[in-house]
Amino acid sequence: MEMPAFSHDPSATAAFAALESERSVVVPGERLRAVVIGGGTGAPVSIRTLLSMGLETNAVVAMADDGGSTGILREEADVTPPGDVRKCIAAMASDASDPLTRAFKYRFSFARNHTLGNLMLSALEDAAGSFPEAVAICERLLNARGHVYPSTLDRVTLVARTRDGRYIEGQAVACHSRTALDQVALSAADRIVPYAPALTAIREADLIVLGPGSLFTSIIPNLLVPGVVDAIRASKGATLFVCSLADMQGETWGLTAREHVEALMDHGMQGLVDYMLVHTVVPLRPDSPATGLFSAVTGAEPEHASTSGMDDAVLSGRIRPVRVSYHDVQAIQAQGPVVIARNLVDPIRPTWHDPKALRDAFSGVLKLCRSRRR
Repeated sequence: MEMPAFSHDPSATAAFAALESERSVVVPGERLRAVVIGGGTGAPVSIRTLLSMGLETNAVVAMADDGGSTGILREEADVTPPGDVRKCIAAMASDASDPLTRAFKYRFSFARNHTLGNLMLSALEDAAGSFPEAVAICERLLNARGHVYPSTLDRVTLVARTRDGRYIEGQAVACHSRTALDQVALSAADRIVPYAPALTAIREADLIVLGPGSLFTSIIPNLLVPGVVDAIRASKGATLFVCSLADMQGETWGLTAREHVEALMDHGMQGLVDYMLVHTVVPLRPDSPATGLFSAVTGAEPEHASTSGMDDAVLSGRIRPVRVSYHDVQAIQAQGPVVIARNLVDPIRPTWHDPKALRDAFSGVLKLCRSRRR
């Protein structure tokens, strides 16, 4: 079948638009600031949820992306990676149905699958003389309701160690690892300079949201930039980790929810995660593991975190929920985070969060934050 000339990344635009008409959870006169730390397709989910709730929302985005359209532009035009920034700007657009906003997200199958937004950001970086100015111009064009900040402007490369001891270089390769990742780092990390406005946004936030999204290749790369974890520590706000619903790539294949948050702690977040949001469809009780099985899951679950027998095409077509059990929740909470377990899955798209369920969960976290401040 012939590919359409124009397409764009799927998003729950209509579902999130419906939330806009619901009552804001922010009390009149109350000014609450949120910052989403992540990248990829996950950060826009939190951005749109927080905006629907009436919070002033900014985003801090990883700069390690080297795949797809972004990878081509990065390699051939030597530009700052635009892809994750483009997705977050589009999520902040005031009118998702505006023609310019829609065109900004268009992919051109006849032009190496580049998106218009990526091309605009890269061209504007050259024309305006800096990537932050390119971002600011696109924010104005789309009437964005917040700001997107790269965590660094330096050219960074992700290096990963897998759980079976192999080393992988590059974000695009690491996310499709044959086995789950154990540690990631940025090459020449001691010479990386953080982007100061990103640190300011984090320090001034009342709520810091990590994820959802690819744990090792979208969320953690931000934490590896010098100063980012220190900014989280200096903030008076609460930190919420939104655990992914499912594994669709190799980097976290087979990891439980407990192993997800422990990976954050292993990368500098020990003692800094206040709340963790996990998906489950059954009540968590002793001796009652919650697998949260999706209707789209196919085949028997492997007993270990290896996908060594699968190529990328097979990996990308498999869906498996991130597992959580009562005992895991107990172990997580013993390390500090308060675990909030909800049914968060979209019944139609089983790898996506249901917008209303996510908003309700975020509202619950805000209530907990308010009671804690009292």
